[in-house]
Amino acid sequence: MRKRTIRASELGTYLFCKRAWWYQLQGVESKNQQEMAGGFSYHRRHGKLVMRSILLRAAGWIFLLLAVFFFVSWLTQLALR
Repeated sequence: MRKRTIRASELGTYLFCKRAWWYQLQGVESKNQQEMAGGFSYHRRHGKLVMRSILLRAAGWIFLLLAVFFFVSWLTQLALR
């Protein structure tokens, strides 16, 4: 008997509805394809927003560090005059 990999989405399906998980194993197509497509679309948009927020946060930290660096440089130049 061949072992198969259990995916996280399968666990979620099983925890939500054991019958839905069993149907999925049998290859029965879900009747709510439109809702599933909407969920996929939503998760894709959400993933893009999360990635954008991560990049914006990184850019914010970089700009903050640059500002601190230039401020310290400016103060050093004033002190050395």
